[in-house]
Amino acid sequence: MSGVLMVQGCTSDAGKSALVTGLCRWLRRRGVRVAPFKPQNMALNSAVTVDGGEIGRAQAVQAQAAGVDPHTDFNPVLLKPNSDIGAQVIVHGHAIGNMDARHYHDYKRVAMDAVLASHARLVAQYDAVIVEGAGSPAEINLREHDIANMGYAEAVDCPVVLIADIDRGGVFAHMVGTLALLSESERKRVVGFVINRFRGDMALLQPGLDWLERETGKPVLGVLPYLHGLQLEAEDALPRQREHKPQARLRVIVPALPRISNHTDLDALRAHPDVELTLVGPGELPTACDLIVLPGSKSTRADLAWLRGQGWPQAIARHLRYGGKVIGVCGGFQMLGRVVHDPHGLEGEPGSSEGLGWFDMETVLEPQKQLRRTHGRLSWTDALVSGYEIHCGISHGDALACPSSLLDDGRNDGALSADGQILGSYLHGLFDQPQALTALLAWAGVRDAAAVDMHALREESIDRLADAVENHLDNAALLRLIGMGEPSCAH
Repeated sequence: MSGVLMVQGCTSDAGKSALVTGLCRWLRRRGVRVAPFKPQNMALNSAVTVDGGEIGRAQAVQAQAAGVDPHTDFNPVLLKPNSDIGAQVIVHGHAIGNMDARHYHDYKRVAMDAVLASHARLVAQYDAVIVEGAGSPAEINLREHDIANMGYAEAVDCPVVLIADIDRGGVFAHMVGTLALLSESERKRVVGFVINRFRGDMALLQPGLDWLERETGKPVLGVLPYLHGLQLEAEDALPRQREHKPQARLRVIVPALPRISNHTDLDALRAHPDVELTLVGPGELPTACDLIVLPGSKSTRADLAWLRGQGWPQAIARHLRYGGKVIGVCGGFQMLGRVVHDPHGLEGEPGSSEGLGWFDMETVLEPQKQLRRTHGRLSWTDALVSGYEIHCGISHGDALACPSSLLDDGRNDGALSADGQILGSYLHGLFDQPQALTALLAWAGVRDAAAVDMHALREESIDRLADAVENHLDNAALLRLIGMGEPSCAH
């Protein structure tokens, strides 16, 4: 049986995903067979697993850190919001339906069975399981039937490390306040603290750390530095900072759709030195650019209506009239067709919505979701492309006779307009392969762009996180908490 250690956060975005990622790589370096685990995840960024299911994107990155293929057991319950009070519920990789918050709260008893089944399989297969909580354990309105934080930890009897983000301020209040809102047994389960994103003089922080240990009787396991420039996919939230690149040769704008999904597709563009990418939010006017990217959407018809309300059809028409290029990915590709039909009400009320009309095709949303890991090449070049498909829509029409990619399984993907200005694809990760990114940038107007390898950038970031664990956390204490002491192969 493996050792299990859980990381819970005082707030969302405290650094839980990053710490679990770093711990997985740190343990892998020591020869430990380790698996990541997140009992319940609410996120619109997802990935396809080796066993043909769907999990949160962060758990796929953590699997990369652990050196294992992503599996549905790593994230047995995934919630993909499709409204402010409802979400698609995915259990062991496959959608079981849509539920509002109240119905899902009642369903948690069933969901816990799925969580514990995955937990049992993982602890039987791996030396260590590093678990990520969701949100905060101090959300007292969600404590009943909890499966994401202390409810899970109590059920499997595992220790918990609490992490807080000092860059936000109030870190000691977060730590002490979170403990105060836990039950007595839950407080005992917290075995230590990690402070994240510190920049400054440690000598000035030390009195606070000493006070925290005296006040709570629990150790500070370490202080992680603020690591700038990490290339890791976000759990869900859009990037908080807008990066200006005066040297950029390609200006890209992206509508920040209300139900944007898999916006991690944009990471390679954001990381490229020749590209400046801007997310355009509600009430903001689309600016002049070279390329517009319509991203994926969890609610395609609702986001189409939002685009119309924000004036995007006129902006896209003007952009194309002046020779600009447009790429639509997954839901964004569907929007470029004539009509999107949802006869089963999978994403809202049953019905049909007029598309933007740039491709001669129609899309029908079907209950059976298409989940594939995909490889091929771009249709006009030998550039390799790979990624994954996650979509309910099946598209038909003459536009598909000119695909954007030719896939290794004999299928075609997407569409390319006759004038070469508009490209659509169902492939998430379209920009991730260096050859594909270079070819797509050339198509968009930058013909000698540098190669950027997102896999290599993620590997570098994962290693930086593992180095931070090695250099700034109490390694001996962590190994004791996982129940393995110091492995003989440690280095």
